Amino acid sequence: MWPSNCNLCILLFLCILNPGLCANFVDVDVGIVLHMESWIGKSIHSSIMMALSDFYARNGGCRTRIVFHTRDSKGDRLQAISSVLDLLNTVKVHAIIGPEAYIGSELLGSFTDNKPKVPIFCFACKSLLQYPQLFQIKEDESAMAKSIVAVIESYKWRDVIFMHEEANHGSELLQYLLESFQDKNIRVTYRSIISASAKYDQINQELHNLMSIHTTVVIVDMSPSLASRVFLNAKRLGMMSKEYAWILTQKTIDILQSNEFQVIESLQGALGFRTYIPASSRLHYLTKRWKEKFSREVPMLAIWAYDTIWALAESIERVGVPQNGSILVSEILKINGFKGMSGEFRLSERKVVSNGFEIVNAIDYGERKVGYWTSSKGIRRAHPHLNDVALHSRINYIEDVIWPEGSTTTPKGWIMRANPGTKLRIGVRTGLKFKHFVNAVHDNKTNVTTATGFSVEVFNTCINALPYKVPYEFVPFAKGSYDALIQKVYMKEIDGVLGDSTILANRSELVDFTATYTDLGFGTLAKIKRKDMWIFLKPLDVNLWLTVAAFVIFTGFVVWAIEAMNQESETSSSQRIGTIFWLILLTIFSAQKEKLSSNLSRFVIFSWLILVLILITSYTATLSALMTVEQFELASKGGIVGFHGGSFFGGVTINNMNFTDSKQRSYYTYDDYAEALSKGGKNGGADAIVDEVPYIKMFLGKYRSDYAMVSSQPITSGFGFIFAKGLQQVTADMSKAIAKIREDGSLRSLEKKWFEGEFSVLPEDSSTMPKTLNLDRFGGLFVISGISSALALVISVLYLVRAKMEMDNIISLVARRNLMATIRYLLHRNVIHR
Repeated sequence: MWPSNCNLCILLFLCILNPGLCANFVDVDVGIVLHMESWIGKSIHSSIMMALSDFYARNGGCRTRIVFHTRDSKGDRLQAISSVLDLLNTVKVHAIIGPEAYIGSELLGSFTDNKPKVPIFCFACKSLLQYPQLFQIKEDESAMAKSIVAVIESYKWRDVIFMHEEANHGSELLQYLLESFQDKNIRVTYRSIISASAKYDQINQELHNLMSIHTTVVIVDMSPSLASRVFLNAKRLGMMSKEYAWILTQKTIDILQSNEFQVIESLQGALGFRTYIPASSRLHYLTKRWKEKFSREVPMLAIWAYDTIWALAESIERVGVPQNGSILVSEILKINGFKGMSGEFRLSERKVVSNGFEIVNAIDYGERKVGYWTSSKGIRRAHPHLNDVALHSRINYIEDVIWPEGSTTTPKGWIMRANPGTKLRIGVRTGLKFKHFVNAVHDNKTNVTTATGFSVEVFNTCINALPYKVPYEFVPFAKGSYDALIQKVYMKEIDGVLGDSTILANRSELVDFTATYTDLGFGTLAKIKRKDMWIFLKPLDVNLWLTVAAFVIFTGFVVWAIEAMNQESETSSSQRIGTIFWLILLTIFSAQKEKLSSNLSRFVIFSWLILVLILITSYTATLSALMTVEQFELASKGGIVGFHGGSFFGGVTINNMNFTDSKQRSYYTYDDYAEALSKGGKNGGADAIVDEVPYIKMFLGKYRSDYAMVSSQPITSGFGFIFAKGLQQVTADMSKAIAKIREDGSLRSLEKKWFEGEFSVLPEDSSTMPKTLNLDRFGGLFVISGISSALALVISVLYLVRAKMEMDNIISLVARRNLMATIRYLLHRNVIHR
């Protein structure tokens, strides 16, 4: 009897200390469906048990107690669904935790749609409106996609490979990625699908497929177990190299917690995303307990499972034993959020609200945080420098990443694929008569083609400047035009074309062009004539020359008259007249040294100087144009126009350059050009040559003293290098290299080397003889100058009359003398001092 009484006493003592132990509890059945042999399944189950124990330890007065019923899905989808149905129908649970393996929201929802609507907290499903009982306890795929896109955009990668498990794994994330990529002009070049049960040889074959693709940015979205096999094979095949960038999603990131050294070693240099969890004392305590038990980090799904149990337990405590699942679902949705292990735990639209992501770098057989991403702030550094004044300018960049093979250089995201011994086949035309751009020669003995010329040097400069090696060889073509070579590129017979090939819209439909490395458009070439010894008179017509001479005389008379009425010296009238006229003439050269005593005469000289300045400027401009091309009148007089024989336009473009009623002749060498222009159209040659601007520049480098480009029109887009459609990255990088050598002056240096100096080019609208200046264009200027001079003369006379005579003397003089005698009297008796 004594042992029984002793146990009873102990029980009574405990009830006094904690009345909740003696209360009547109401059991609430909750089901668990997990793969109990997997690390994630074990972690979630352990976290659930810890959470339930911690909840009731803190809340001792609860009236309800959750009773778990665990089912092992064994990693099989059908077994997981069968377990869910068994828990609903047989056990009649009030809630289900799991499964953690992908089943599909539609599939799971359809099987449970006609069952009691109990809440199902799924770790691998998404919430759907048609199935309100499903709760998404995993990271929001939309936020995951945005964070990945932000990092990819920060490194300026434009092509990626997306690798995921079979059976629609990753399809939801891929959908969000494609939407975000489209906005940022990023492309998924290849979608790699690997079965969860794939063998090593199957994984190996898929990785070989990836090795044949130019893109080297790989996004991996699969379970850690499958990812470990993938990375072990990738390491063995040499894909964990500095050229690659491997990005791990939230689903894959737990592979970094693997206990296998080979797996961790194969991951070095990878970049991963993990859900961001703010530090807290509760999390620190949980992590400590967890490591004591498992010696590993707590998986994110386990942390969410912990908070989910707290939310479920609180909801059950509020409603008691729910009569139906809808009541419990509604109660769970009323939770506005609470401070959990994951931070602020909230369920919005039946899914966990993301706190953002931390970006980690696999390095030194561990990991290092290099940045964070949140929807509100985007990317930010993990360890910002407090005194870094440039921090704000780098706000959208993570810290320096150590890439595979310990490289600190960011992978370009694209490499030139070539099998050992193979090279890009670049087509070149041999036997061209215009050899300054491409002069290709094939040696039949050695079977080697060499090429020189301006285009060849630009090509070599650019391709050697690429951040990767592009082996290539020249393939000679003695026959055929560039259009024929473009067809060969389109048919995959060759990979590209090097030459003076013009960028055209119809050609761009078949191949890709780089940016132009020459000037744009067509120009008109003409011979400079130098036989007219009177060309200096032609800028002004006869009427304008006569008007200028008349105004020289008129202005000289006005200044002489004003100065005579105000002359204090004893200089004779004849001497004053000579001095004044020299003064007027010298103003043309701004060399006058004579001093004027009257402000009115200075005003007249000022107005004359304005007229002279405008006339000299216009005269100089017109004379320069006339001396460049003296008599080029093809546009309206039906002259002979030559063109580049064998080129793509074949003379048709001449009709677009306003050469109406002109006869056309083809020429094939620069010497032909020079000979034809020297003869002229009337002597069996040509009055002008129409060709692309680069050809004309090359011609003028050789014959620049006797010829000039008199007009140009941007009808074409210049010369560019040609590559096949599958070599977009090479084309883009070559275009960047062309832009760079244009900016740093290297391209200009090559032009000077091959074009041999500068040349004169007239304005674009100067296709005809510059017009002679006439009086109509300057009439207003002469009127202003004439009125100014006349007005100054009248004012001077009035001043003189007013100072010389009283009104009665003026009347007397007018009455006794005629007008001319009065004026002579006033001039000879000048005593006014102004």
